[in-house]
Amino acid sequence: MKTIVPGEISVRELHGYLLSAVAPRPIAFASTIDESGSPNLAPFSYFNVFSANPPIAVFSPARRGRDNTSKHTYENVKVVPEVVINIVDYAMVHQCSLASTDYPKGVSEFEKAGLTPVASDLVKPFRVKESPVQFECKVNEVVELGDGGGAGNLVICEVVKIHIADHVLTKDGKIDPLKIDLVGRCGGDFYTRSHDGLFEVPKPLQKLGIGIDSIPEDIRRSKVLSGNHLARLGGVEELPNETDVNEYKLIELADLFVTYEDQPAELEQKLHEMAAGMIDADKITEAWKALLTFNNG
Repeated sequence: MKTIVPGEISVRELHGYLLSAVAPRPIAFASTIDESGSPNLAPFSYFNVFSANPPIAVFSPARRGRDNTSKHTYENVKVVPEVVINIVDYAMVHQCSLASTDYPKGVSEFEKAGLTPVASDLVKPFRVKESPVQFECKVNEVVELGDGGGAGNLVICEVVKIHIADHVLTKDGKIDPLKIDLVGRCGGDFYTRSHDGLFEVPKPLQKLGIGIDSIPEDIRRSKVLSGNHLARLGGVEELPNETDVNEYKLIELADLFVTYEDQPAELEQKLHEMAAGMIDADKITEAWKALLTFNNG
């Protein structure tokens, strides 16, 4: 395994490793204004939400690594402590990238990137009309993490108003993960599109699963089942009872047991392969029944 001590490599190299390893990252397309009212628009992938009560978002316009200068966004929020965080979808990702260009102070990235400024209701900076979700924010605090090139500046924002485009909503008014078609930032020039790679992972918060440690050892040591498979198995509250397992064996697996009657290792392999496919198809109970038939009478 490659190991790195941050102080022993250049900031540029370290930056690359951090951005490639911690990914994908959401993008804060931050709209600010300077002391004269000139708009600025720039994307930042050091970004996330950290609280719902109060609603707090944090993004970081880091100091430039090449010359240790600060970003216009950072300078702006220090004099006008307000920002609109616009969320980036696939339809505007190239315009967002273009807006990341280091244009001179006073040049509007709205114009350069062909985006539409819309007046906000509670803050001075403009919203981006093309963005599917726009957060109007007051800046509570700016925390400088260092004074060298690459040092972050945490802009801690309180969301005071949210605007959500109708076309990304479900019938009950929730944001549809498929319709919103978000993008995330990865290392180098790479982005990811959540629309293409969306999948569900059931949250275990509403029930007390048995845990992987309660799975029989021969199943835990499986050469077929992955850690994800075992986690799904460990998420059940209880195992199928012996009657259901025997019934499943007699009805669903009779031919398999006859075929491999004198080949226990091959039978176990087949059962584990079958269970893996069932887990992938979200058939957790059936997978447990298949697995438990091997040592069940």
